[in-house]
Amino acid sequence: MTSRLFPLADILSMTTGRLLSRRHMDGIYEIANHMTGDNFFTHQLPRAAEACGPALLDQHPQLRDVTPPEDIDAPDLMAWLADTERQHGDQLPVTPLPAGAWQHQNPIEELCDMVGAERVIVAPLPPKESQ
Repeated sequence: MTSRLFPLADILSMTTGRLLSRRHMDGIYEIANHMTGDNFFTHQLPRAAEACGPALLDQHPQLRDVTPPEDIDAPDLMAWLADTERQHGDQLPVTPLPAGAWQHQNPIEELCDMVGAERVIVAPLPPKESQ
């Protein structure tokens, strides 16, 4: 996989743990999938952020001290983000994690490990009818 431009807001969502992406969760899924080559279920995103956040800061060390203010309302947060984009650019290149840096896990097995198999219900889908 090659480097690709991502909105700064998506990158900062991964590095700060705050949802800043204007695309909301779509932005998080897209950058995590790009960096890992995986296709995530929601419960896997925290593990992806643990791997991707530091890697993004290694790729863009100028973002190490960029964190949104605490206890700020949405309009002020968006003003902070716009100012941050003026300083650092509204998009930056993102390179996938190096080979071996990410371990794919079956999403159902990972969920069972997280909450216990007795709490996971898998609903099989009927097979597609051929046309």
